[in-house]
Amino acid sequence: MKRKYIYIIITALTTLFTSSCTKDFETVNVNPNVVTDVDVRLLFTSSLVPMQTSRGGEYWNEGFTHFLSACQLVTGQSYAVATTGVNSRYNLFYSSVLPNLVEMRRLIALKADKEKYEQINAITYIPQVMMALKVSDMNGSMPYTEANKGRDEAKYSPKYDNQETLYTVWLKELTDAIAILQKNSSNQVSFSNNDVFFRGDVTKWIKLANSLKLRIAARYQNHDATKATQIFKEVMADATGPFSSNADQLVHTNPAYYPFGVDGYNIDIYSRHFAVGTAVEFLKSSSDPRLGIYYDKNSLQGSYKDTLVKYSKTLPSWIKTNDANIMYQGGPADFQSNPAVSTYFVNPFNGGGANRYQLISTVNRKFFAPTVDRGSGTVVDVMFSYAEVCLQIAEFIQKGYGSGVNTKGTAAEWYNKGVRASANSMNDIAIAAGSTSYTNINALVDAHLANPKVKLDGTNDLEKIYIQELLNFYREPNEAFTLARRTGYPKTSSTLLAREPISDVLPRRWWTLDPGQVNRTNWTAAMTEQGFTPNDFTVSKLNSERIWFDKKSPDYGKGN
Repeated sequence: MKRKYIYIIITALTTLFTSSCTKDFETVNVNPNVVTDVDVRLLFTSSLVPMQTSRGGEYWNEGFTHFLSACQLVTGQSYAVATTGVNSRYNLFYSSVLPNLVEMRRLIALKADKEKYEQINAITYIPQVMMALKVSDMNGSMPYTEANKGRDEAKYSPKYDNQETLYTVWLKELTDAIAILQKNSSNQVSFSNNDVFFRGDVTKWIKLANSLKLRIAARYQNHDATKATQIFKEVMADATGPFSSNADQLVHTNPAYYPFGVDGYNIDIYSRHFAVGTAVEFLKSSSDPRLGIYYDKNSLQGSYKDTLVKYSKTLPSWIKTNDANIMYQGGPADFQSNPAVSTYFVNPFNGGGANRYQLISTVNRKFFAPTVDRGSGTVVDVMFSYAEVCLQIAEFIQKGYGSGVNTKGTAAEWYNKGVRASANSMNDIAIAAGSTSYTNINALVDAHLANPKVKLDGTNDLEKIYIQELLNFYREPNEAFTLARRTGYPKTSSTLLAREPISDVLPRRWWTLDPGQVNRTNWTAAMTEQGFTPNDFTVSKLNSERIWFDKKSPDYGKGN
């Protein structure tokens, strides 16, 4: 950021001096500390881009290895907390996202016509809150209200705001931004194409702000259901409301965007990532069209049966030979718990002669990394989905939060819309990626919604909503992990999607390092307030010493 700002200043000064021969001196005799012709919208672009490209890093070191593993959607190796590479969003927020947005607002405040920038100034708070929430989801307390004030206010030791305070601040920032944007002031500067998310569409930014408020409300529930209810009612009563279709959702598409490297092979960092058996069986038994989108087929295709007969080979007993979807199989969530099955993660089944069959499905690599195996597809990155909004609303209505407000539909209606939106969005992503997709996706969704394991019929309705929320977060690991923490689902004793017992202790947060003498006092105070042991990164501590929103949450698998 600093280099970019210096470059802008140099460019401006160069233009000034080279044109001074033809201009009066009074036109250049201005305050040298104020650059008045900077296009502040470029700073907005510089803040949004890191929010999307960071997702590759999150998947490599966290998404597959930690988050989706903890949610038992992905498996493949014994769970072990990496000591490097995790928590990249923390540094990214403070190095690239927040500084640009703060600087943009500072420059706008110096403009003589700053009233024309009222809308885009308000919009800057929305992505800032979205990224900061992800940081706090894993770290709890963080510098925010006093952050990034070293340059202008000489504040080099910002306090750490606790998570409860952060939620209050963020809700106010979102509410204030919505109020300004809904004024619909005239003669406003637009972000236009500098807004790589919504191309300057103010209404969509309002909808994202309201959708973010629902995200925050979900995190309040175990501490303050009354507050969660209040937020939900405010959003539902808002004139614009949250996302109202897949066309609204936060999507980034860039043919030159390679979250797993140009050739896509970084998707296999640490190890290949495999499907978990319980997840695969649920998708199969519920006729979920996302089965083939989420996971790759194994080798049991074509004439494999003839080959097995020829060589008198029998498949392992854990595979049902009459399964119409035999080409999709999952392994144990715990790599070490069932050696009779987990051996096939790395060892193909000997089908006789030179025939070897990979039995356990991997994640659909091309769905995440379209260029893997010389593919030529494009990454469509849905960073906040309409499906999430629908399913979150369904959850709140199911819990009784909608009393006294027009919820614009029943829990079942919102739920059905959410499941359909998720399947369609995932199918669109798959089409762009050149991966497994379906031309009759809505007919497939109809069958899925009619399945007893999916249909809201008065039996395990809340769990069904949780399961669909989890499946929708397959490409948003941070949200999947947050859901698993706050709800305790998948539930160990479930008759729908049961959590497998595992031997590993799983973390529930990440850590922040001692910032050094300049801010050690505030950091230590924050660690103490949260009940954290400073500089202790052991998994047992990361599991038992929880951040604020998680302190009253059930243990993994103990949902009620």
